[in-house]
Amino acid sequence: MPASGDRLFTPTFFVMCGFTFTVFLFTFQLLPIAPYHIIDLGGSTATAGLFLGFLTYSSAFSAPLTGAFADRVGQRRILIVTSLALAVFSLIYAVLTDIRIMLAVAILHGIFWSGLLSASSAYMTNLLPEHRRAEGIGYWGLSTLLAVAVSPSVGFWIYQHGWVWVCGFAAVLNLVMAGIAWQLKEHSHVEAAALPPPPTGFLERRVLIVSITLALYSFGYGGITSFSAMYADANGVTPKGIYLTALAIVILATRPIFGRLGDRFGYKQVFVPCLVLISCGMALLAFGGSRWWMLVSALVFGVGYGTAYPTYVGYVMRGVRPDRRGAAFGAILAAFDTGIGSGSTLMGWIIDRHGFSNAFGTAAALSALALPYFLMVDRWYTTPNS
Repeated sequence: MPASGDRLFTPTFFVMCGFTFTVFLFTFQLLPIAPYHIIDLGGSTATAGLFLGFLTYSSAFSAPLTGAFADRVGQRRILIVTSLALAVFSLIYAVLTDIRIMLAVAILHGIFWSGLLSASSAYMTNLLPEHRRAEGIGYWGLSTLLAVAVSPSVGFWIYQHGWVWVCGFAAVLNLVMAGIAWQLKEHSHVEAAALPPPPTGFLERRVLIVSITLALYSFGYGGITSFSAMYADANGVTPKGIYLTALAIVILATRPIFGRLGDRFGYKQVFVPCLVLISCGMALLAFGGSRWWMLVSALVFGVGYGTAYPTYVGYVMRGVRPDRRGAAFGAILAAFDTGIGSGSTLMGWIIDRHGFSNAFGTAAALSALALPYFLMVDRWYTTPNS
């Protein structure tokens, strides 16, 4: 079922949007609340950051393999299995009281999470016309943002009734995901004769190297996901989920406008300014934690962050065979989750010892390195047979 013609919005496209909305409705209820639960169990802020850190490190290290595995056994099958596995993990979290065991489960959670994200991204990419790929990925990403916009507030409301309710609702959402995936059809084999021969082994090494760019700028996003609510709380800003909600709204408003620019004017030409905006947005968050500073940061960071990913996917996928897209997305996810996991883990440690401003300032400095790194590897990546 490969993409055909210019048609972007197909019934399967909207089914995948529904699947992804449910995935991130679950995720962004669990992730911002898990640190509070760990602290309630007696853990420190640094320990709380380890939850997302362990999950994303596990996802990062396993993604190149789980993505390639999805290419071989079928993306639909992976979506069903991983959705059911996440339902089980949600129920396990509900009854755990030992932080060490909870962190161990997060490692297993991350392996299945990487398979789900790699398989769903590859499945969606196969649906999209090649010359509208960034636009299609951008629109598909809106389902994620809609979920992020509502999930923290809903999650914190549920948390008032207890952690068990949060996990129980998460398990139900995972079962809904499995039901949606069951309705999908597996992609048929796609001819890839015009593209380079597949690399030996599972890994898409070239994609992994250039995707270190994502690791550098996603470091700050890991901190935002884990600690923006705590940052607002520490500064008396309400509601606690205001940053994530504002970030989602900004991306929802701007991605339909900017997401298609890479297809029209060149992916590199659009991606470079996005990297600048991401670094500036993190710097603004480091300067102040008042409501005004958080909203301005969300605006600047959101425009850059929201446009960067679909543009980057369009940039990378030009040289990837259709039968290797799961492996390519696995490499992208490996770099992306390494950044998020490092941000969550290290920023928790920095916050404990030096405060929020220094933590977000560190994230701004690392994201600033993404631009020179990308410019350095761009020519190598775009040169055939490099």
